[in-house]
Amino acid sequence: MYEPIRTKSVHTMAGAPSSDFPHRSREEELDIQLAGHLAALLAVTDEIRALAPSADLDAGADRLTEQVTRLRGGSAPVRAPAASAPHASRLVTLHRRAHALAGRALVVAASRADTAAAILSAQRMDAHALAVEPRELATR
Repeated sequence: MYEPIRTKSVHTMAGAPSSDFPHRSREEELDIQLAGHLAALLAVTDEIRALAPSADLDAGADRLTEQVTRLRGGSAPVRAPAASAPHASRLVTLHRRAHALAGRALVVAASRADTAAAILSAQRMDAHALAVEPRELATR
């Protein structure tokens, strides 16, 4: 009446080892996620640096590069090329985006207890918040 199953099940039993695909630990997943957030923050930082160069942004970009390289096991991040002429509203938007990315990186760094990355993320959040604040006050 019923035809027997001829193919291997796609489901696995709980607790049964499966070697069909590589598994990563929670720490490895958090490292990958943190490296991604910091690399995105570095890309936005490079874009801001091209529009409005500053020593603080240069130092922040260097520290971000070090952290991404560490988290990726020595693989350095790709850096953004120089951008066009500055535009005030674009700069504010970039600072806001960088602030949000630094916040995401801070959450992941805190969850994996990576003090260096958490401190760097918090510092970058402060720097980008301060960069936006005077511009917002000037437009009021």
